[in-house]
Amino acid sequence: MDIIAKITDELQIKKWQADAAVRLMDEGCTIPFISRYRKEATGALNDEQLRRLDERLGYLRKLEERKTTVINAIEEQGKLTDELRKQLDEAQTMILVEDLYRPYKQKKRTRASVARERGLEGLAALIRLQQTSKSLEDEALTYINPDNNINDASDAIAGAMDIIAEEISDNADYRNKIRNLTYKEGLLISSAKDPEAQSVYEAYYSFSSPVNRMSGYRTLAINRGEKEKYLTVKIEAPVDKILSYLEKQIITNADKNTAPVLRTAISDSYERLISPSIERELRNQLTEEAEDGAITVFGKNLKQLLMQPPVTGKTVLGWDPAFRTGCKLAVVDSTGKVLDTAVIYPTAPQNKVEESKSVLKKLIKKYNISLISCGNGTASRESEAIIAELIKEIPEDIQYVIVNEAGASVYSASQLATEEFPQFDVGQRSAASIARRLQDPLAELVKIDPKAIGVGQYQHDMNQKKLGDALDGVVEDCVNSVGVDLNTASAPLLEHISGITKTLARSIVAYREANGRFLTRSELLKVPKLGPKAFEQCAGFMRITGGSNPLDSTSVHPESYAGATALLAKTGFTPDDVASGNVKGLSLIVKDYKKLSQELNIGELTLRDIVKELEKPGRDPREEMPKPILRSDVMSMEDLKPGMILNGTVRNVIDFGAFVDIGVHQDGLVHISQLTDAKYIKHPMEVVSVGDIVQVKVLDVDMAKKRIQLSMIL
Repeated sequence: MDIIAKITDELQIKKWQADAAVRLMDEGCTIPFISRYRKEATGALNDEQLRRLDERLGYLRKLEERKTTVINAIEEQGKLTDELRKQLDEAQTMILVEDLYRPYKQKKRTRASVARERGLEGLAALIRLQQTSKSLEDEALTYINPDNNINDASDAIAGAMDIIAEEISDNADYRNKIRNLTYKEGLLISSAKDPEAQSVYEAYYSFSSPVNRMSGYRTLAINRGEKEKYLTVKIEAPVDKILSYLEKQIITNADKNTAPVLRTAISDSYERLISPSIERELRNQLTEEAEDGAITVFGKNLKQLLMQPPVTGKTVLGWDPAFRTGCKLAVVDSTGKVLDTAVIYPTAPQNKVEESKSVLKKLIKKYNISLISCGNGTASRESEAIIAELIKEIPEDIQYVIVNEAGASVYSASQLATEEFPQFDVGQRSAASIARRLQDPLAELVKIDPKAIGVGQYQHDMNQKKLGDALDGVVEDCVNSVGVDLNTASAPLLEHISGITKTLARSIVAYREANGRFLTRSELLKVPKLGPKAFEQCAGFMRITGGSNPLDSTSVHPESYAGATALLAKTGFTPDDVASGNVKGLSLIVKDYKKLSQELNIGELTLRDIVKELEKPGRDPREEMPKPILRSDVMSMEDLKPGMILNGTVRNVIDFGAFVDIGVHQDGLVHISQLTDAKYIKHPMEVVSVGDIVQVKVLDVDMAKKRIQLSMIL
């Protein structure tokens, strides 16, 4: 297989683009580096295209390795024909390779292998291939051998049928046809093990869907219901059509002696050997497709969450709500430093509301707090009511935000949190994290396993390695898109930078602590074990504010400093103008990018990036994202009435809709059918993303089930 040609066709890109991307990856370049600093080489392939290319490259290379292994194994048996080699060479999937290998694969002891040991292969061949018109019983008599436990003709025929059944099952063409038929015309059916049992799977107690039209979230829900023993699941195949197809392929002579035996062998082969195997394969295929879809959704949600704009320049009070153990508070200044902590007991069972308000008033006044970041977990609703009361009682201008605290408890109990806040308990650490995730969501959330952040569906049911790899890629893309301040970034943030491992991240922080601030990017080369290749990969994503070279504060890569300096000189600016943000109108001055790029000896795409960066050095792409809704009052579900129009924040997007926070603690669901009436959409992500600020109309409020139905069709 020509892997490059295959990738080119699948991704709809040029061959030279795929060639360049593969070469750069093989040289050890990271995807963020290739995407940002090798645009000329790849024709500006973006992060998403490069990750897809990397994924397919890995699969196709493994496929080629497997083909080589299979070909060698068959060749060692002396059974490799030119036709079989050609079929293996042309195979496009692992499944087809395994189908072709099946007849030659070392099997466990089977009924057919036992029959072969008993010397019945000749009789099977006679029935299968010659389809003799002689009496089958007479032929079988010659195979009677008490030593091999063949005592009569029926024993011999039964053994021969076992051999035929396995040969049919091992035929790659038959299996491929049956697999396609079952996928196109089969039904996936789920039923309740106990129809009286109450569960979240009741919608699937009597459910059926065409296999090829199963939606991903239903597949994952049914899988979980089956795993938890609420559901029985099967695939109902078009059996009559399949058996008819097999009979046409196998029974070439409707002989009265052999045809009935062959029909029995065909039926046995399908029911005992083929059907269970094909059902497993299709269930696995549906699950894999559902997982891939869910991982894509999770990744996009995670990206939106990580790229939420930071709330800068404010001292924030982080509030980790709780009942019995009290609400933990942490005052965090605008740089993320924890100034103070406290525990208050305004909620049940203590209900020390006035005492708690007194503590809060003192903290607000002492530290000039202007924003409260309250977690949305247990006791959040009660805490929010107290915050709203407090705001009405004090002269200070205070607002609050309800922050998704998913993963805060995971972080607060982690080794990393212990190292960062050795003097704090888990509650205080959690409160500090809740404050910081409002101040700089990206810097704080990278400390948490992405799977614990909770912006997906059925994440615990998926292939955890595949999910982890995909989400790590999302985090890497986000961190490198924003860049990091080399003199303030934590090790957990640095380790997501292109070319930087966990060990190197710790080494950078240790070097900084021992030697003080980095003054230039090139000083990174003094960090132990950070060599030229790692420097090439990471340097452009590291920022130094107030350093020796103003270009170090931009995303211009050091390899392009000469070109950038020449550009500034040619257009009447200096590096100092970059530091002071005075390189205005540069894009208007540059008229002919192609000609100028040749003069400066840099690529045209790189030149365009440099011009854009010098005009707005250190631009934070998160600035373009919607800002969080700041609140000063509180609502409850009881306040909601059908027809009300409210502003809300999209908290999660899943296959069948979006969950929106409208300020009443319980998120409301906008079903996919209520997202828009302007056009038909296949997925909610065509309309909304995590973090979007949207207007919604209340459709229904179910107090008993704590469910709110919303619509964006106003």
